[in-house]
Amino acid sequence: MFPPPLAIPPQLSGKLPAARNLLTRHAALLICALFLLAGLNLAGDYGLDPDEPNQRETATSNLDYLLGRVDRIESWNYHDRVYGVAFELPLLLIERALGLDDYHYIHRLRATLIHLFFILGAFFFYRLAYRLFNNRLIALFALLIFLLHPRIYAHSFFNAKDLPFLTLFVLALYLLERAFRRNTPAAFLLLGIAVGLLVNIRVMGIMLFPAVIAMRGLDLFYAGSRAEGKQILLTAGLFILAAGLTLYAVTPYAWLNPIDYLRSSLDLTVNHPSVWPQLFQGEWYPSDQLPPHYNPTWFSITMPPLFLLLGGLGAALAATRICRRPGAVFRNNRLRFFLLLLACFLLPPLAAALLSSNQYNDWRHFYFVYAPFCLLAAGGLGWLTAALARQPRCRAGMYGLAGLGLALVLLQITQLHPTQQFYFNFLVDRTTPEYLRSQYNLSLWELARRAALQHILESHPDKTLWVRIQSRHQQDEFALLPAADRQRLLPALAGRQADYLLADPMAPSQPDLAFNTVFGRVYNSVSNAALRPLRSSLMTPAALAAYREIYRQARAGQPIIRADYNVYRHGQRLTFIKENCPPDSPDAWFGARHFPTDPEILPPHAGEIRFYISYRLGNYAVRLENACLALIQLPPAAQGYLILSQHHLDPFRPEEPPLWTDLYGLAAPGPRQQIDQRRQVQPPPPPNAFAAFLAPEPAGGYRLLYAKADCAPAEYETRVFLHIHPENPADLPFYQWQSGVDNREFPLRDYGVRSNEECIAVYPLPDYPIAALLTGQAGIWETDLYPPANPNALRAAHAALAAVQPNAHSNFNLYLQDKQLLYLRETCAAADTAANFFLHIT
Repeated sequence: MFPPPLAIPPQLSGKLPAARNLLTRHAALLICALFLLAGLNLAGDYGLDPDEPNQRETATSNLDYLLGRVDRIESWNYHDRVYGVAFELPLLLIERALGLDDYHYIHRLRATLIHLFFILGAFFFYRLAYRLFNNRLIALFALLIFLLHPRIYAHSFFNAKDLPFLTLFVLALYLLERAFRRNTPAAFLLLGIAVGLLVNIRVMGIMLFPAVIAMRGLDLFYAGSRAEGKQILLTAGLFILAAGLTLYAVTPYAWLNPIDYLRSSLDLTVNHPSVWPQLFQGEWYPSDQLPPHYNPTWFSITMPPLFLLLGGLGAALAATRICRRPGAVFRNNRLRFFLLLLACFLLPPLAAALLSSNQYNDWRHFYFVYAPFCLLAAGGLGWLTAALARQPRCRAGMYGLAGLGLALVLLQITQLHPTQQFYFNFLVDRTTPEYLRSQYNLSLWELARRAALQHILESHPDKTLWVRIQSRHQQDEFALLPAADRQRLLPALAGRQADYLLADPMAPSQPDLAFNTVFGRVYNSVSNAALRPLRSSLMTPAALAAYREIYRQARAGQPIIRADYNVYRHGQRLTFIKENCPPDSPDAWFGARHFPTDPEILPPHAGEIRFYISYRLGNYAVRLENACLALIQLPPAAQGYLILSQHHLDPFRPEEPPLWTDLYGLAAPGPRQQIDQRRQVQPPPPPNAFAAFLAPEPAGGYRLLYAKADCAPAEYETRVFLHIHPENPADLPFYQWQSGVDNREFPLRDYGVRSNEECIAVYPLPDYPIAALLTGQAGIWETDLYPPANPNALRAAHAALAAVQPNAHSNFNLYLQDKQLLYLRETCAAADTAANFFLHIT
């Protein structure tokens, strides 16, 4: 399965110059040095990982605790506290030792140190490959494919979670092979320290712990003498002690309760609380409900074809050899190590699929499996060259093809710089950016923004420009720039009209023609850097013409809402237009809440029927001469009705009342028209009461409408009760089976608007058949409602009860039917609904 050592023909051995012999022996060191020199020059080219500020905060919190600035570490009330800082804390200490306070230099230092650690791991990866294959060319090939994966190469500069874990995983595998080969206490002590550090970075590293114990158990079973058995027990004990003490020493959060730390860390790995929508193969999935083929698919479409072919071959050959000699696996350290490699490569993604673990951003949570995969790929190449050992030309041709494949990957890395994290292979259409954006979530790393800002600077060398970035770390994005560039490229904060918007293509989109994308090379802006000019003087002619046509089409129709901004609707797109727009006007905040006709069509991150979106028009608005124009694309789920509000500040701040709010029916007739029609045929409600109406929906079913003409602000906060009597009790939620009624209570403001002194609320009813409804406010008003399909169901039931003898006579007559207690009073005052009863059940 594996090749013999590479032999030099005797007739040439004496003729090789000493320099060439030295180069052969130290080729790996030279390759790592060249990659390190390149990395030192490239470290400043990569953007900001959105997790970087949080990771620095976690390291700072740990350091404050160690220095006595924080008394109780359990006071940290964010889930990142369980993340270890064995890598982050040294980064922070080096940063402070150098006295850096400019984030431009801090970010570059971090990128340099992360990459340096990766190169160190690559060198030990070569040492491990050479130990396994005893062949320098095969080991060098393993080193190069480890270094040249485009996505992992890019992540080696900015990813301070997954790449340090991959690097330390390589070191642990190297020390594991060394420990079982040498079988000395010192070797197992070093292995325990490495595993403890690995678990600190990601608790997933704990998988090596049972692997080492199981392998030591096999050694003990096959021990030939009592002395050998004692040596095995001693080394196993040292490994356990070193791993446990190291993990405890480098994890301050574990000092409170080590068991709780491990439990919390494992739970966070499997059930991370942050659920984000993931676009995968054109479908949206919650990040904790991804299909089982999520990781295998991402792995396959982002792996260079040569690596994928050889890795698959090597894995198949290793599995075949192990299946043919299962007994030898227990005695042979080399075969046992390849079994471990197969397990580390296959089992973690399989466990994530079975446990429905929360995952984001391609297969980055499992980048560590790339290390065993590279060793298996090297084994595949070794088998091919060994099979061709008697045909030197074919063997040399095989090495040549492998070298050509590596050269092509290196060329792609060069072409994609600094966006190698968006590499795809031939299995997907990588030449059409819009296809990739429509099929896969590409925007969450947010790393191309640095290059986008650089593009603006180069396009306007003599101008000072204001730019808005759709990012929660906007200030940090600008801080990455050198100080001179920060003088003329400024963040457009509240009250400032931006010249450019750096937008997220996964956000509600603008017309395709309106995009002025940054990167025309290779993948033509596959990344998330969609750069849009917001002033007509900066737009391309095509973008300006597209916006002017949208403006003309909107003004040709009637606005659905007339307010500070007139709102026009065209399909699922809302167009906001304000004439004579002052400079700060595009920063207005809007809230949009839509109620879909079918809850099943909601996107996975909506979570409930009432789907609320907050819009800052400054992120969407362009200025056409004196007019401001903004486009909001409603999601497909917005099919029922729409509530729009304009706010001074973010509408998620409840203390800020809206400037105006209005309700619009996305399906005709709208709620306002339905209420007006009902008022024409029904008497007005009693004073202080809301009018309640049942309104049929075009797609079937009903909505419950509440309206009050002279509505004070306090009345808009009214809570109403609603009792829903289903035609079939089996339709009730399981927790209401005993009562036989679907009992609900809610504030009207959650479902409505207050506009022009009138309150209107639209409550979505369940889709099961309804016999009757009772709604109102206890002691103030209530009303019965009956769908036309069954208008007298509840009254017929009351009449049937009145014809029989009650079980008990009192202020209320009491009836017992089918294990249900029914209280009935024919002449009932409003105060009677507040009566209290007690019930004793024996």
